[in-house]
Amino acid sequence: MLDVAAKGFTVILARSKKSIFVADGSSILYTLRKQGVDVPFNCGTGRCGVCEAAVLSGIPDHRDHVLSDAEKASNQSMMICCSGSLTSELELDL
Repeated sequence: MLDVAAKGFTVILARSKKSIFVADGSSILYTLRKQGVDVPFNCGTGRCGVCEAAVLSGIPDHRDHVLSDAEKASNQSMMICCSGSLTSELELDL
């Protein structure tokens, strides 16, 4: 796996075909909202599950407290408020 934590990564929004760079130290949620993308959220800390997004490609860096270990291992969804990416690109069903 590629360690991109120090560089950031690109989130591809499948529905709108937008590509948005998420800088090191920023969250996907914050970056998307800053770019005008309306995504649901509540707690912002990975505990409520409101910001869950389906992952179409890439490998999430799961940091939430919602998904089980098996769900995290499947890499089918992630909490965008607190989780990042282990790959340089992450495509989400947003």
